[in-house]
Amino acid sequence: MDQGDNLFPRYRFSVVVAVYNVEQYLDEFLQSLDKQTFPRERYEVILVNDGSTDGSLAKLEAWARRNPEHTKVLSKPNGGQSSARNRGLNVAAGEWVTFPDPDDILDPAYLKRVDKFLTTNPEIYMVATNRINYIEKTGKTAPHPLARQFGNRNHVRDLTTDPDYFHGSAPAAFFLLDSLNETGLRFDEELRPRFEDGHFCSRYLLQRKRPIVGFASNAKYTYRKRADASSTLSKADLDPGRYTTVVERGYLDLLKTAQAKLGSVPGWLQTFVLYELWWYFDSEDRFTSAENAAHGEVADEFHRLLPQLLVHIDPDRISSFSFRPFKPDWRDALLHGYSDAPWHQDYVTVDWRDKQQGLVRVSFRYTGALPRVDYYVEGAPTEPVAAKSRSITYFERTLLFERIAWLPLGALRVSVNGRDLAIKLKDPASELRSAPRGWLTRHVPTGKPVVARDLLNPEQLRTDALVRLSQSAPVKRTFLDAWVLMDRITEADDSAEHLFRYLRRKHREINAWFVVDAASPDYERLRKTYHRRVVAHGSTTWKLLMLNCAHLISSHIDEPIVRPPEILPILPRPQWRFTFLQHGVIRDDISAWLNTKHIDLMITSTPAEHASVTGDPSPYRLTEKEVRMTGLPRFDLLRRAGEAWPGEKRNLVLVAPTWRNWLNPGSGPDGFQEAAAAFVKSEFAVEWRALLTAPELRDRAEKGNLEIGLLLHHNLQRLAPALDLPSYIKPLRFASGLTREHFARARVLVTDYSSMAFNGAFLLRPVVYFQFDHERVFAGGHLGRLGYFEYRRDGFGPVTTDRSSAIGAVCEALDRGPDPAPDYLGRMEAAFPMRDGQNRARVVAAIKESAQPYSS
Repeated sequence: MDQGDNLFPRYRFSVVVAVYNVEQYLDEFLQSLDKQTFPRERYEVILVNDGSTDGSLAKLEAWARRNPEHTKVLSKPNGGQSSARNRGLNVAAGEWVTFPDPDDILDPAYLKRVDKFLTTNPEIYMVATNRINYIEKTGKTAPHPLARQFGNRNHVRDLTTDPDYFHGSAPAAFFLLDSLNETGLRFDEELRPRFEDGHFCSRYLLQRKRPIVGFASNAKYTYRKRADASSTLSKADLDPGRYTTVVERGYLDLLKTAQAKLGSVPGWLQTFVLYELWWYFDSEDRFTSAENAAHGEVADEFHRLLPQLLVHIDPDRISSFSFRPFKPDWRDALLHGYSDAPWHQDYVTVDWRDKQQGLVRVSFRYTGALPRVDYYVEGAPTEPVAAKSRSITYFERTLLFERIAWLPLGALRVSVNGRDLAIKLKDPASELRSAPRGWLTRHVPTGKPVVARDLLNPEQLRTDALVRLSQSAPVKRTFLDAWVLMDRITEADDSAEHLFRYLRRKHREINAWFVVDAASPDYERLRKTYHRRVVAHGSTTWKLLMLNCAHLISSHIDEPIVRPPEILPILPRPQWRFTFLQHGVIRDDISAWLNTKHIDLMITSTPAEHASVTGDPSPYRLTEKEVRMTGLPRFDLLRRAGEAWPGEKRNLVLVAPTWRNWLNPGSGPDGFQEAAAAFVKSEFAVEWRALLTAPELRDRAEKGNLEIGLLLHHNLQRLAPALDLPSYIKPLRFASGLTREHFARARVLVTDYSSMAFNGAFLLRPVVYFQFDHERVFAGGHLGRLGYFEYRRDGFGPVTTDRSSAIGAVCEALDRGPDPAPDYLGRMEAAFPMRDGQNRARVVAAIKESAQPYSS
């Protein structure tokens, strides 16, 4: 188009779009351009196909044919998003340029509102538009984490005087094209994955000593979070560059550039870098985090670079950062974790009171060697009932420690290196408050029920009636000092059920009740024997039971079990004591998950597991006060089942792989068919099917009159038919009693990373590990952080990583006979010193003891 013939001398906007394999999203994005209410002749669209291998280019060309005058379609070999944007930027002709992503959506008035904002505020150097997250998986929208910067109306900010404001999204921003061309600023094509936007935006803003940014709250940019997590952003943590290149070429480059150009790093840039670091720590702190590449040399490089960033960030800005919830551990790690000088907090926190035992838990963080700590209760020197140092580790490096101690309740004084520390209390709202000496014994929360009364609220009337009923004499007599046992809400036949059965047989003086969902087959099964002692989860009877519960005892610690949403409105701080029986033996580091739970008693089974939780300095907050090594209640029944299958009778080759986070079992008919097709092609299915159907394995089974059985994880059971296994391989299932029998009659157990290997070890059965995908699994894609257990050093059988070795190891075990090789037998015997059938008795004794007042 000849711009000279137009009413306007140049385009107001250039919309530059980098396109790579987004065919399925392009129609919706291009339609959002079609719907713009801003005059079409006043903006150009430059679509850059970055070597797409799907139908993206065809869609771009078809759309351009319908909009030929103000559209350019460029095509280039794949070189990454930054190179594609730069290609489009080089031919842009507008006054302002923006870079929306082609899987996102622009509001119809998007360009019109930005234009009006700029016309009203000509001093603006950058426009930031209001991002809204669209969660494709649910079809719902959610506020962007930085929504607070926009508020309800448009506003203009000078970042020099408003350092809490920043903007780092190039797709949701507008830049002066002349400024970009005068400075030669372009996207860094070597900076990946992620942060090419933030780097570009920040370098642009650093061109001005006083950058003026307009925050256009009414210009809505819908950012799509893909359901399949296929975006560059979703997969960034898998790339080592996220922890090396991005830190050095992105964050550190900006900080050094600002220092050189301006003489100091502006507050807005410091805030932006801290916001970026928040995502690193948040991802690392989540128990169910996705895979990441921060291991070994990559983690070392990250820790080499991070202190270089911190040199340019004011400690006060770290202390005051509030854009996202910055955990105290993260804050102290940044402030003190990289310093050679030892440090400790100048206060101790009292965060829990065990009313029944008359104890309080106190803690403080420190670096370096443990300082000298002296505790005084009622003025007298006092040794802690239990104490430990917890290691606080990020990206495979311990940056801090937390000293935890349980002390008798009373006027408290804590001295570190001869200096008294202030005392702060952590109240139910998780706020710290200074605590004078006499305040402690009177005001630490005790967990008494709090019931708000609103006579005009029908729901509250029902709640009040329920509370009154729960305190009535008949109900109190029925549920007095109740022990409530649960496995999963929808399933039983785990340690809690077996402990419940033991209590009803051996300890009728204990008021024991079992809870399971009425729709579960286990409900009717247990009701036939225990009648009203089995209560339907969610029922009115269950609510009355929980309002009188003294001990909640479960083999699982999921939030709906320990903090039931039906009870919390009535009883915000549950008064029961919680015992975590565990489902299996802990092997990996799950401290990021368990540290968020309140546990009065936790059961362990092996010395190594116990030490990994309570030892000094383990990553768990749990101490010897809360943790007892008794053995799992279900191991008593496993032992009995094992005795029924002596060596000469064992006739099962038990193949029991665990699932993977990346294997989707599907839901609904359509979802299942799609998941089954993908499952069959997965490395998981291919490798395990090849092992199961190996001719050598079939030959050994036929000669030894053995059965080959496949016990898939619960999450994968419905996909078993998709494997199309030959008839001589028997699908096994999890069911009452059957699972114990599977392990009891196993001639050899073949698994991968499953804790079920501990079942085999408890029964002294040969074990083989088949870990063909160990690199991906140990990168964090399935397991939590690696814990004390190393498969080659501590495992109960040979560790194989290829199909041939796995088949050979299984055949060798079968040829040897029903007993493990001597070395592995020794490990098994050392792991389980308690095989006496008394685990349940020890658990009952530990629960009783956990509620007894402490006496020195």
